Amino acid sequence: MLQPWSRPMTQPKSPMKRTLGTCYYPEHWPEDIWEEDARQMAELGLTWVRIGEFSWSRLEPSEGQFNFEWLDRAFDTLHRHGLKVVLGTPTATPPKWVCDKYPDMFARDVQGNLRKFGSRRHYCFSHLGYREQCRDIVTRLAERYGSHPALGAWQTDNEYGCHDTTLSYSDAARIGFQKWLANKYGNDISKLNAAWGNVFWSMEYAGYHEIDLPNLTVTEANPAHWLEFRRYTSDQVVAFNRLQCDIIREYSNAPISHNYMGRITDFDHFKVGADLDIATWDSYPIGFLADRAGATQEKQRRFMRQGDPDFQAFHHDLYRSVGKGRWWIMEQQPGPVNWAPVNPDPLPGMVRLWTWEAFAHGAETVAYFRWRQAPFAQEQMHAGILRPDSKKATAYFEAAQVAQELAQSPNTDCEAADIAIIFDYDADFSWAALNHVKDGDYFELVFDHYRALRRLGLNIDILPASHTDFSNYQCIITPGLMHMNADLLSCLEGSDALVIYGPATHSRTETLGISIPLPPNLPNLDVTVARIDTPRGDMHIALSNGGHALRYREVLEGSANPILTDQQGGAVAVQNGSSVYLGAYLEHETLIQFYKHLLKEANIETLQLPQGVRKRVTKIEEFWFNYDCETMDTPHGTLEPAGVLRVPRTR
Repeated sequence: MLQPWSRPMTQPKSPMKRTLGTCYYPEHWPEDIWEEDARQMAELGLTWVRIGEFSWSRLEPSEGQFNFEWLDRAFDTLHRHGLKVVLGTPTATPPKWVCDKYPDMFARDVQGNLRKFGSRRHYCFSHLGYREQCRDIVTRLAERYGSHPALGAWQTDNEYGCHDTTLSYSDAARIGFQKWLANKYGNDISKLNAAWGNVFWSMEYAGYHEIDLPNLTVTEANPAHWLEFRRYTSDQVVAFNRLQCDIIREYSNAPISHNYMGRITDFDHFKVGADLDIATWDSYPIGFLADRAGATQEKQRRFMRQGDPDFQAFHHDLYRSVGKGRWWIMEQQPGPVNWAPVNPDPLPGMVRLWTWEAFAHGAETVAYFRWRQAPFAQEQMHAGILRPDSKKATAYFEAAQVAQELAQSPNTDCEAADIAIIFDYDADFSWAALNHVKDGDYFELVFDHYRALRRLGLNIDILPASHTDFSNYQCIITPGLMHMNADLLSCLEGSDALVIYGPATHSRTETLGISIPLPPNLPNLDVTVARIDTPRGDMHIALSNGGHALRYREVLEGSANPILTDQQGGAVAVQNGSSVYLGAYLEHETLIQFYKHLLKEANIETLQLPQGVRKRVTKIEEFWFNYDCETMDTPHGTLEPAGVLRVPRTR
């Protein structure tokens, strides 16, 4: 259906740089305040306003009865004030009538319990009927607003995987999984039985229809079964997202995004990102510190009002890669949140710091969640830019400061990093399926390495396991990459860069069998993992250099040169030329020294930073950030708590 604003589509513009935005819910507020809200947004210096992602019940109150007129007026109001709209598809919150139409569309948790209506994300990705219902509402939105002059971008759904909503143990998932396996392994079920090792415990199947989901078993299910189920589930997220992208592109050439979350690894973000134009993510530093950053109690106390100094940066670098260079923050924490175990008020200046740190890592846009704090429902304790009474909250003034600073700042691009870390969602699936050590978490392992490198003042790129061109890197790191595809292995073997493998790298087959010859089986390193030692978490392994390994240690054999040993002389890390294998988790300070030594030998300059200070280099500037609550020294002067220092770059 053509609308009065319809116009010919043009090619997308070049990437937008350094703008601000907010998330707005016009359906939550009387229409007579929309105009003033839009005026204030523009006055503040905002460019983008995300709307619509939770509004299905107002857009389609009952099946086939549509009410778009209020959204038309919201678009027009924002457009009058020069604001650009990010339109979210409302599929994360199907209304009650949809749930009544498809009573089997709900996901089930690992215990088989129904995840009911009354909150959000109450659907199973595998339910084909629900997908078709989504097709209809997305099509109608794309038809109506795809060429609206205010439309600047799209967002599909909202926060895939949030609230543990990726994995579902429903009948729809079981049937879909059986079909997925049949497509992968073909007509001969013996191929699956052989690949999974189903002769063990008499787990052999006569046909795909016999295969159930890997939950509610007496003891652990076959790791291969778990791994394939994780892969299947990830593919359902990809398919669900692709359906929406394909529809939108029929009617609009505005860029399409999705807002990912922090430490959500239940689906492959790179595969979802292949169908998108922009990766966005929702950054809640203080909530994440207590909720998922893996911080010690001491660290949680020290950074209670600031957030983990590395957690946001890790995701900035990850999503820059997922977005193929284009990424935003769609939701930036502006004050206390409502959902974490504790919800402190940010230290004054932190909203500004978080914003500038995102820009230093290449963000095009930072949007604050939300414009006005809601006085009702589940998120009424979640702060906004405005208070519920429409008075300006603290974040308003920090956002205004950033807007003024942006107006006086040149655009800049990210500087290419010398260091690359491989991050692979399939590796995370593997670790979850074959977890040999308590707290042996793939994300945590990779994050440990990232944090150590950040403490050395380095820029880091995070790359998928599908990456094959490493010519611009001086150092490549592959922690925990259990199954390594042949192309990646070949590229790393042929690289002139310092390559650091392990722990657990190249240790398992595609279906989690032990690789024979024994791992890591690297042609340029004579080293074999003879066995794995996982001591108690409070029983650290003392090293000859005074540091410690902890929780996980591989017993290494072979002739490769030991460069890190325990106090009994046993090899913990070995090297041959530019190839290094590390066979243990290392304590944080030990890992810093490990990298400091190796990078010095590789002529990569490092600068060990205080615990709360971080550095990021762009093409034209150095950024220094103080996450600490005390004044800190830098080579360019002192930094107040929550301070940001920008220094012209000298080469």
